[in-house]
Amino acid sequence: MNETMCYSEAFKLQVVAEIESGRHASCHAAAVYGIRGHDTVARWVRHYGKSHLLRMVVRVETPDERREIARLKAHVRELESALSDAHLEARLERSYLKLACRAAGEEDVEAFKKKHAGTLSMRASPLRSRT
Repeated sequence: MNETMCYSEAFKLQVVAEIESGRHASCHAAAVYGIRGHDTVARWVRHYGKSHLLRMVVRVETPDERREIARLKAHVRELESALSDAHLEARLERSYLKLACRAAGEEDVEAFKKKHAGTLSMRASPLRSRT
């Protein structure tokens, strides 16, 4: 059950003052005082006009960097798709091997693999031949 906590103005001001004095960082103040909301203390700091005390990350990117990031994200999507295809192909091959073993009267697939380890060759499948 989520329980909403109400904090007094005096308590909020005390926490913000401790952050301003350097005694605590906003995330540490929340832990010290048992404040559960992950953004509660930061919200108080902003409310009392002390935003400069919060850590801010300013990211400056050139157009070339943005293009490179977009290219890398597209490459990651391609690799994820290729990995998905490889997993699907491996699953299909395992299923096909089980069916082939059953059709040949061989119930133990692992024993069949060991018995024919040197003679089994990997033929190019339609999925594997894609580049």
